[in-house]
Amino acid sequence: MAALIVAVMFFGGCAHLNPAGRTVAMTFDDLPMTNPERDAQPLAIAAETNRQILAALERYRAPATGFVNEIHITSIGPGADQLLTGWNQGEYELANHGATHADANVLDLPAIEREIIQGETTIGPLVRNAGRSLRFFRFPYNHLGETAEKQTGAMALLKARGYQLAASTIDTSDYVFDKAFVRALDARDSDMQSRIKRAYLDHTAKQIAYYAGLNLQVLGYEPPAIMLLHINRLNAETLDAQLALFRKAGYRFVSLAEAQADPAYAQAPRLPTRFGPMWCYRWARDRGIRVDGRLEEEPPAWVADYGAAISVESPAPIPRR
Repeated sequence: MAALIVAVMFFGGCAHLNPAGRTVAMTFDDLPMTNPERDAQPLAIAAETNRQILAALERYRAPATGFVNEIHITSIGPGADQLLTGWNQGEYELANHGATHADANVLDLPAIEREIIQGETTIGPLVRNAGRSLRFFRFPYNHLGETAEKQTGAMALLKARGYQLAASTIDTSDYVFDKAFVRALDARDSDMQSRIKRAYLDHTAKQIAYYAGLNLQVLGYEPPAIMLLHINRLNAETLDAQLALFRKAGYRFVSLAEAQADPAYAQAPRLPTRFGPMWCYRWARDRGIRVDGRLEEEPPAWVADYGAAISVESPAPIPRR
């Protein structure tokens, strides 16, 4: 029955949509580049990755928010800050993802505060010089703190610096596919590259549908969706196709600020968890609604196995419940 509901939601439309119709905000973590240390020419590869992603967004007139880690700027070296220029104008916005991509679950509150403040080292002056301000913070791994005390304290730290907690409602485990894709790139295996891209887009379509159905189940309507992606080479080559999936499903692209103006995002998640699930699972937990995260599909095992040959730190898997 749940699968049937999801299929109807994705392909047939539904009367329980947001009054504004289906909308989605595109967000990208780990700017200027995820894991730049694995690239032989990090600046050149990061520059091309950002160029491709911004070009795809422009073609679809899709606003987007880029969450920056100061450590990735440092890892790339001189010129890395210039890669953020395109994200600091028009319908694109820079945001804070913490200085070192540290896990809030293993930090105390003073350390979390340092992550927030030091995460502004480069992007703070950039946005101010553009007449803008930093509005959003997203915790690495979507870990808000594993205890009520820490989560409450972390939210207070964000508020004190004028931040809104950035939510996310669609996860495609893109980092799993990207690890495999980078291995195929290094091996110059074009057949495997194509196979991985097809699998990724198939999985993305399923995840868009799955989360739309789950949001409807939990909230009774579809709030604006917030897509969680990373700034990586796989997304650079597939973003056009991903945006086409959203458009085919009837979505209109909006900014993160517009998406989070919906009442569903008015309050931060209430109950703490050591995991980093998408917001539908948090909403369900806060409301005492039981959902079965096992119904959510994982990336194909062959993709994970192929990518596992690369020994590079990646974002932590996001448990489903």
